[in-house]
Amino acid sequence: MKSLLVHLKNYKKESVFAPLFKMLEALFELFVPLVMAAVIDVGIAQSDRPYIIRMCFVLVALGMIGLVCSITAQYFAAKAAAGFGTGVRHALFEHIQKLTFSEMDEIGSSTLITRMTSDINQVQSGVNLVLRLFLRSPFIVFGAMIMAFTVDTKAALIFVVTIPILSVIVFGIMLITMPLYKKVQSDLDRVLLMTRENLTGVRVIRAFNKENDERERFEEGNQALTDAQKFVGRISGLMNPLTYAVVNGAIIVLIYAGAIRVNVGDLTQGEVVALLNYMSQILVELVKLANLIITVTKAIACGNRIGAVLRITPDMESGSLKWEDAERMSGKGKNVPAVEFDHVTLRYKGAGADSLSDISFRAERGQTIGVIGGTGAGKSSLVNLIPRFYDAAAGGVKIFGRDIREYDMDALRARIGMVMQKSVLFKGTIAENIRWGKEDATDAEIKEALEISQAKEFVDAKEGGMDFMVEQGGRNLSGGQKQRLTIARALVRKPEILIMDDSASALDFATDAELRKAIRGMKENPTVFIVSQRASSVQYADQIIVLDDGEMAGIGTHEELLGHCPAYQEIYYSQFPKEAAANE
Repeated sequence: MKSLLVHLKNYKKESVFAPLFKMLEALFELFVPLVMAAVIDVGIAQSDRPYIIRMCFVLVALGMIGLVCSITAQYFAAKAAAGFGTGVRHALFEHIQKLTFSEMDEIGSSTLITRMTSDINQVQSGVNLVLRLFLRSPFIVFGAMIMAFTVDTKAALIFVVTIPILSVIVFGIMLITMPLYKKVQSDLDRVLLMTRENLTGVRVIRAFNKENDERERFEEGNQALTDAQKFVGRISGLMNPLTYAVVNGAIIVLIYAGAIRVNVGDLTQGEVVALLNYMSQILVELVKLANLIITVTKAIACGNRIGAVLRITPDMESGSLKWEDAERMSGKGKNVPAVEFDHVTLRYKGAGADSLSDISFRAERGQTIGVIGGTGAGKSSLVNLIPRFYDAAAGGVKIFGRDIREYDMDALRARIGMVMQKSVLFKGTIAENIRWGKEDATDAEIKEALEISQAKEFVDAKEGGMDFMVEQGGRNLSGGQKQRLTIARALVRKPEILIMDDSASALDFATDAELRKAIRGMKENPTVFIVSQRASSVQYADQIIVLDDGEMAGIGTHEELLGHCPAYQEIYYSQFPKEAAANE
């Protein structure tokens, strides 16, 4: 939590003025019982109406000054807390962008969403309340005790006994509830994860009639969260009744002792009323302090969880080599391959076995490389190494003859066009979605990318053309349309290396063929990697890599593999019967 407070450095003035004005408000509030005592002992006792009116104006003035101080303090506290929350969000988001795919997989999306939303909101509320009440409430409590001594020393001893008892109750409950609130937040993470899984996989759940099972699983997780919240709520709920009991007990003792001393003439009636007011102020402030501590306890727990994410050090370090420097060093010579895998092995973090084993190949500039294999063969794992989403456990990946670890990550990925398996589109126009690939892309560049990706025809048919509004996730587009737009988004940056990770699976054979033909005809002549389970998508590639359970089962042209690679033969003839293949 301490590491997050650095985001308050730009709000030092607000962080000082907020508690300062709150203490001024509290100071004026402490004078109110003394004025009331004067009204009773002087104005009412002597029937001095002008004096009573003057004192009433004093009370109104104290109230107005306190109100101005309170509003000012609230303004500064809100400004500081909002700025603090904004700073933490930016820092957390920026840090998450630096995390590798392995770390993102390990932490989990639901956890990161919780950190970015409810945890930061909780911490922001905690900062707001601390700036307003953390100094005010103790100041009122101890200030009221000191003012009680100015009224009567013997009666004030009741305050000396009461305040430590209240402090033990408040801080004892705080120490008990702090770890319990951490558990509540962990249970909330699990519920959010289940909710996200159910919403993402709702079609599969319905298809396999698993609604009841998922409902039971969700209810179990939700019940665990409910039980944890109720348990910590019961403990926190003890604070108010216990503090009320102690304070009201002290008030009874104060009234009893005050009545006896008024009777013998040691105290005036106004002074007893002032002491009661001070005790009531202590009660109100301790209730506020109790609620503050509950909020701060939650905020600290949430802040520590945010800090835990910020303390994660990305296991990949960006190099310093720029793309232009690598090209210049290689001299764009034909003998230097665009991409080279040298005995590469990949193992995901926490996995028990390698996902890729001893992969070696060269992809020359301008070549089209097909990657084919069954489900789980490691096709996506292979191409994810090229933009350095993961680092190889052994061996090396080279681009233009230089180890990929030497490259500046931003410079590397700016020259690679990546089309993921899952077509992800964002809410906005078609043009805005395409410009995710190149922020300053002109309309002409977007139209060119749409033509190459075979998307121009359906885009022109949409109302507004490139200004057609895409819904979140592309819900108002078909699977094939979404795939073509994601391909156009990768093409608009005119990449040196284009990776299409099974991104044409929803296209018919004719459109797929036209797409590959258009890409091959690009004047930039990129090196293309086509990942597919369809033999027709890769059979015209310059090289085809056949993967089987993470190992390279074969590499070569379509004809070569068809002659000597059993794994490729099995895939090809399962899609094209031998008779049909012979007639091609």
